[in-house]
Amino acid sequence: MKKIELKFSNEDEKTVTYSLEKPVEPVDPDAVDSAMDEILTQNAFTSSGGELVSKKSARIVDRNVTEIELP
Repeated sequence: MKKIELKFSNEDEKTVTYSLEKPVEPVDPDAVDSAMDEILTQNAFTSSGGELVSKKSARIVDRNVTEIELP
């Protein structure tokens, strides 16, 4: 399952990560950047370390799980 992770720094200078499932692909870096700016502008989220103050990074994470049959 793929997720997009948006990483921000908070007032305590800690990293805060928000994950969203099933990102639209191909990912538009400009749209992601704009969305992250909007999250910061509107103070849409807070964390235990205070408000989000800056963007850090964004990435797509693809997790594959393969079950192993035991004898």
